[in-house]
Amino acid sequence: MVVKIVRHPYLDLPNVYNLGFGPPNMKGGFRDDVKLQHADLGKVLSTVLFHGVGFLQRNPSLVLGIDGSDDVRAMLYHLIAKFNHDYLTGSLAILGVDWYIRVFRDGSYEIDQNGHLISKPKPESFNHQRSRHDLYRYYMFRLK
Repeated sequence: MVVKIVRHPYLDLPNVYNLGFGPPNMKGGFRDDVKLQHADLGKVLSTVLFHGVGFLQRNPSLVLGIDGSDDVRAMLYHLIAKFNHDYLTGSLAILGVDWYIRVFRDGSYEIDQNGHLISKPKPESFNHQRSRHDLYRYYMFRLK
């Protein structure tokens, strides 16, 4: 298993690092598009979280985020945060991030120089009442 932590590419998320993990891809990275074949998935995820918390302890001003590469993984991360809410919030602040697109008063959308819609992050405290059918687009953690 490979665990990587790299700076998040969006400038609208300063001090956010992305946590990724998966089986090695033979190029020094990992594959996040395969089903993990481990007997104890909880142990794998706990190990990944352990690495993430260690990173935050060494860098207390930073935030760590995780993004499901598909809806199944996003639902897994949502359910982990939801059902472990009391335990995790003892030491971590959990944020959910949705994305919005700004609409101007004239009804036009904010676009970049190439004509693509600009979507900006909207972080909020994780709502553990939010259902698994109403996923956040990104999940972030920081030390309390």
